[in-house]
Amino acid sequence: MQQMTSSKLAVAAALFAAVALSSLSTAPRADAATGVKYGLTDDAWLLHGQGSLESRLNKLDALGVRVVRFTLRWDQIAARRPATPSDPADAAYHWTAPDAVLDGLREHGIDVVLQLLGTPAWANGHKPSNYAPTSGRTFAEFASAAAQQYPWVRRWLIWNEPNQVRWLRPTTAPTYTTKLLNPAYTAIHSVIRGAQVAGGGTAPRGSRGGISPIAWMTAMHAAHAKLDAYAHNPYPLDPKRESPLKGGCAHCTTITMATLTRLTTRVARYFPRARIWLTEYAYQTNPPDRLLGVTPALQARYVGEGAFAAYRAAKVDLLIQFLYRDEPNLARFQSGLVSLRNRAKPSLAAFELPLAQISPTTLWGQLRAPAAGTTGRLERRVGSHWSALATVHAGSGGYFRFTGKLPRGTQVRVRAGKVTGATITVR
Repeated sequence: MQQMTSSKLAVAAALFAAVALSSLSTAPRADAATGVKYGLTDDAWLLHGQGSLESRLNKLDALGVRVVRFTLRWDQIAARRPATPSDPADAAYHWTAPDAVLDGLREHGIDVVLQLLGTPAWANGHKPSNYAPTSGRTFAEFASAAAQQYPWVRRWLIWNEPNQVRWLRPTTAPTYTTKLLNPAYTAIHSVIRGAQVAGGGTAPRGSRGGISPIAWMTAMHAAHAKLDAYAHNPYPLDPKRESPLKGGCAHCTTITMATLTRLTTRVARYFPRARIWLTEYAYQTNPPDRLLGVTPALQARYVGEGAFAAYRAAKVDLLIQFLYRDEPNLARFQSGLVSLRNRAKPSLAAFELPLAQISPTTLWGQLRAPAAGTTGRLERRVGSHWSALATVHAGSGGYFRFTGKLPRGTQVRVRAGKVTGATITVR
């Protein structure tokens, strides 16, 4: 046997110390928020993606997707006025396309958040679909019909980012509450016992002509909003400088993942019985988005950090990744787990086995993909090879932690079953 050099001895000693700490790679403490469901939303891909619908649903299963947000477009399902609008069997209603997706999700045991969106012209004075209906009664009747069509769906979301002009006009919380949220809340609860109806669905900022989520929540409270959960989309404002865990604006009235305590604090104040759903979240990649994208490796890292941020936040039940596949229009979102050509990004592996550095000496992760099982191996890169660092045992929800000395610059990943997670670099 060749004699070890001093550098090799140092590496061996570090590896020995790390492996000795493997007994600390345990499930998180019992008071952690193990009930968080991690999911995905991508209506276009589910409806029209590559392959059969069944093959797409199988991909969701393999990823460990536990919940899907899907949208019912009122303006498309009821393009003409129904004669009996609260009856889902009315000839004006067209449920065929959503039926196929929702029935498939149900058969696969994937939970659904069903979002209601888009006003038909006959209901708002022949204006675009982002204008509120002239009467809350018409929306309540549609919500009732939808609840009767899908009585097995327990989670409902009313509208998308109504605090921005592009999604709702007039852009006021009283309009949203009285014309959309409260009528739908009452209608859905009258049909489905035990339903959860989420309000808000706010964007992280109001943008031009809109209203900040902080002001929006305050005004919803004043308008006596009825809701079982508050939904929010905590996208970063500056993706190249803000991570899910740090860098958020300290003095703004915006709410991103890095400033999520603003959301949890105000929900506790205004809607103390409500849960919290994070119904859209993602980072775009460069390539192809040179303006707002981060590197694919950084996107993968942020998948893990975002999962941890949701896990540690009070009352958060859901975190939903926006897009499985990049959108073809560069002006839209390139936040998919796969590219437009269906090539996997590192974030795909990160979604299956999320891993996050949560302190200088602690890693947090989840064995999410079903093929991962409940035991995995934390590995570190040594030269061109991967070496065992610790065995990780998943607790409730598939979560685990590792505590040990990890030099800055160390590359780590998780392998479990036939699944290999994305690589992250210790900072």
